[in-house]
Amino acid sequence: MVNQEAKTPRERYRAQVRTEIKDRAWEQIATAGTSALSLNAIAKQLGMSGPALYRYYAGRDELITELVRDAYRSLADAFGAASSRPGADVSTLASTLRTWALEDPQRYFLIYGTPVPGYHAPDDITAIASEIMAPILDAFAGLPSSDTASAFDAHLEEHRDWADGHPAPAAALRRALTFWTRLHGALSLELAGHFTGMGFDPARFYAAELDELTAPRGGDAM
Repeated sequence: MVNQEAKTPRERYRAQVRTEIKDRAWEQIATAGTSALSLNAIAKQLGMSGPALYRYYAGRDELITELVRDAYRSLADAFGAASSRPGADVSTLASTLRTWALEDPQRYFLIYGTPVPGYHAPDDITAIASEIMAPILDAFAGLPSSDTASAFDAHLEEHRDWADGHPAPAAALRRALTFWTRLHGALSLELAGHFTGMGFDPARFYAAELDELTAPRGGDAM
């Protein structure tokens, strides 16, 4: 972390304005979605001209990148803190994910919702995403399993790039990937309001999904 005291007044002012711009951007996203993000509208809200705002962010994509980076970093830090607690397990990570998503649905949808048309995240975002997946892989690699190897396990052995070099066996990779996709599916539907009016508790559905995902496999005790 940069020492704020070491910054010049000009640098502190620039950092403050960049933060204010991001705050206004989140407000726009919450109201109309990321595709409607307008730097000119943000400039007007802040009482500056459009060209003046471009001195802080070179364009829409740079601003979106900052928002995406902040969102991924927030979840990575939450997972890091959760996994460092004594007794942390897969359930701890699942609870952390749901709490993080419910705290700010727009932040969640920015990185796990519909991709922004024409936008491509830089490579460093992938590195942060790997930080998020690593604790999940660690947790599943530590669980006993006597699952019969599947054709997809063999496929994963040859396609492990997404695991960023993690040594987990293929069965653990599959369980971690299933955990990630199914819980995100439940969360995305809940946050988008698709469970509204269906009469069941989304929290209990999420917990039931987690129970099934973490149940002992092949007769082994967890």
